[in-house]
Amino acid sequence: MSTVYVTRKVHFNAAHRLHNPEKSDEWNEETFGKCSNPNWHGHNFELEVTVAGTPDPETGYVVDLGALKDILHERVVDKVDHKNLNLEVDFMDGVIPSTENFAIAIWNQLEDALPSGRLHAIRLYETPRNFVEYRGE
Repeated sequence: MSTVYVTRKVHFNAAHRLHNPEKSDEWNEETFGKCSNPNWHGHNFELEVTVAGTPDPETGYVVDLGALKDILHERVVDKVDHKNLNLEVDFMDGVIPSTENFAIAIWNQLEDALPSGRLHAIRLYETPRNFVEYRGE
């Protein structure tokens, strides 16, 4: 049977600071520039989550989008919206919150939570022009 890809988009706002505590303040400023501001900075993130699978013969769904929405909010949005990724988000503890690392962490939050289908891709927009895509290991 054919594989279908279903994508749900969510939006949230979060602050972070790109900072490697193993390095000097000078190294962090040179490496991360304004993104290493000790007073943080924020983004209006857009997250696209794509689930792949074969449509269920009884429903026609790869995944129930209502259920996917609930999972995205429970596992990600409610934990990160209007939060500081460095200080307030349990699944980012000890991780430099680059968009790349954040996408991997989101994947890990969602991978085993889907009621059907399989997680295919995470696309995380930090700005309308800058985004990362992660497809698992």
